[in-house]
Amino acid sequence: MLGLRIASTEFTAFEHDGEIVLYHYGLKDLVTILFYIFIAIILHAVVQEYALDKINRRLHLSKVKHSKFNESGQLVAFHLTSVAWCLYVIVTEGYLSNPRSLWENYPHVHLPFQVKFFYLCQLAYWLHALPELYFQKVRKEEIPRQLQYISLYLVHIAGAYLLNLTRLGLILLLLQYVAEFFFHVARLFYFTDENNEKLFNAWAVVFVVSRLFTLTLSVLVIAFGLARVENQAFDPEKGNFNSLLFRMFVLLLVCFSQAWMMWRFIHFQLRRWREYRNEQSARKRAAAAAVHGKQQSKTVKRESGYHENGIVKAENGTSPRTKKLKSP
Repeated sequence: MLGLRIASTEFTAFEHDGEIVLYHYGLKDLVTILFYIFIAIILHAVVQEYALDKINRRLHLSKVKHSKFNESGQLVAFHLTSVAWCLYVIVTEGYLSNPRSLWENYPHVHLPFQVKFFYLCQLAYWLHALPELYFQKVRKEEIPRQLQYISLYLVHIAGAYLLNLTRLGLILLLLQYVAEFFFHVARLFYFTDENNEKLFNAWAVVFVVSRLFTLTLSVLVIAFGLARVENQAFDPEKGNFNSLLFRMFVLLLVCFSQAWMMWRFIHFQLRRWREYRNEQSARKRAAAAAVHGKQQSKTVKRESGYHENGIVKAENGTSPRTKKLKSP
């Protein structure tokens, strides 16, 4: 908090009951973000040592599952904290009770303390995830996948912060973090018990609903809300980016990211479905082989003798008597 107050540019606004201090972004935010990157690295190490490492010792996971378990454990703690924090900011600032505030009086250059602090902490966390790839000794095969979603978070959060779309960005982040929280919780339970896949079904429902809400809200705010704002001039010095080209670019970026996430989601579900079918067919083959083996063992037991040099002998080793044929 001290770092934020020192490195931020302040703006004082007055209300009937007193004064409130508002903030806007600037180059001094880089110092604040750097400070909270070190805080995030320390918190990451605390969660890893006092929680995740102790659980890993009990589970005895393989190296691949060990790495993914640590990743999901860290993200569960982060997403849970961010969901609670983001929901508190949205409710206290009145963005849910007054949806028109998402686009009214744009540009939202001056931010309340808790909104600015939230965005700076979010940027610091996702920037700290880059050196953590080295500290956690992540496998080379996993690095491109993690770099993808880290870059997407940084682009969207920084874009909402710099383009003065912080109010819309808060709600979109809340929807995204709720879906991600369910996914990583489901993955943690799956690593402890591979037969436990029910939470993945719950995550699938939450994921699809969050994508629908994200697209609907983005179109409502960007295509309809900002288009009706009186100030339509493109003036970056005043923080106003409300032009037709700007709205089309932001909306296309949101739609592209949501389409990419849905494609990854469908690919993941198809892979799960194929694995489930292969597992079921393997179980059926194993069950059929077991039944066939039991039937063969029963037929062998029913035979009273055995063959030796082409002659059927009884169990005591003597050959059975041959029946005499009566002459007609």
